[in-house]
Amino acid sequence: MVTAKKLAEIVEGDSVMEVDSIEEADEECPACGGSVLAVTYMPSVTELVTGRKCQDCDWSETDRD
Repeated sequence: MVTAKKLAEIVEGDSVMEVDSIEEADEECPACGGSVLAVTYMPSVTELVTGRKCQDCDWSETDRD
C-alpha cells in the first residue's frame, strides 16, 4: 500500500512539504474505470492541492486551475 506522502509525490511529480489526508475518491478513473485515490497536500507554503490518482493505471490530476 502506498503512503499518503508517496502518493502526493507521484501526483505532483516532485517532493511535497506536507500531506494532510488520503482517501478513496467517489469517482471512477476516466481512463480505465478503475478505483481512484484522493490526496490533499501542500507542495509549497502558499498552496493546498487535492490530487487524484488511479490505482489501476497511470492517470492522475490535480484541482489546480
